[in-house]
Amino acid sequence: MPERGWRTLARPTLSQALVALLIGGLAFAITVQVRDDGTDDYSRVRGDNLVELLKSLDSANRRLDTQIDELTATRNGLLSSTQLSEKAEKQAKLRAEQLAILAGTTGATGPGVELIIKDPEQTVDASTLLDAVEELRDSGAEAIAINGVARVVAQTYFLNDNEKIRVGGREIKPPYRIEAIGSSSTLAGAVRFRGGLIDRVATRGASASVTEKDEVTITALADVKTPEYARPTS
Repeated sequence: MPERGWRTLARPTLSQALVALLIGGLAFAITVQVRDDGTDDYSRVRGDNLVELLKSLDSANRRLDTQIDELTATRNGLLSSTQLSEKAEKQAKLRAEQLAILAGTTGATGPGVELIIKDPEQTVDASTLLDAVEELRDSGAEAIAINGVARVVAQTYFLNDNEKIRVGGREIKPPYRIEAIGSSSTLAGAVRFRGGLIDRVATRGASASVTEKDEVTITALADVKTPEYARPTS
């Protein structure tokens, strides 16, 4: 571990420092009490009084031991609580990142495929592109973008608009390049099988090809729409 990492781990928190200070103070009090008692001359003290004095000292020591144990337990609890908080924070951050990818509000990278649909006669319509996206989704695609500008999420719509295709409000022109992140072999198999997307595209006079890639980077973001009716639950 780098020296800076050791220093970070070794740096005490405020709560830990307070607990350590209290424990040190109690230990000092015990030491002082024992020393004070040791300097007195008990040669002239009656036996029964000496017994009572020893009982009192033992009782005081037990109380101090109990307080030290309680403070030690508090310190350990604070350490455990800090560790749990850090773990929960990491899990929450990871979950937020995952949800951001699914919602299309952040870019994504990973293995996947690139599907190219060439349509010189413009016979491919919005429903064909939607079929392609659905097949990729059903095969485990975690992030999809078309032509590098249209991020496809759950709310994305596909529309034929005067010989044009709109995906989530963005105009898409051929050739259509669909990028998907997921298991590259599984995604490729989803469009290659007989009677699948590639064959259906061919019946329209267009052509499609799929390439497996070790890394696909999607930078397009989904258009975020402010909910009109939905509100977070309390």
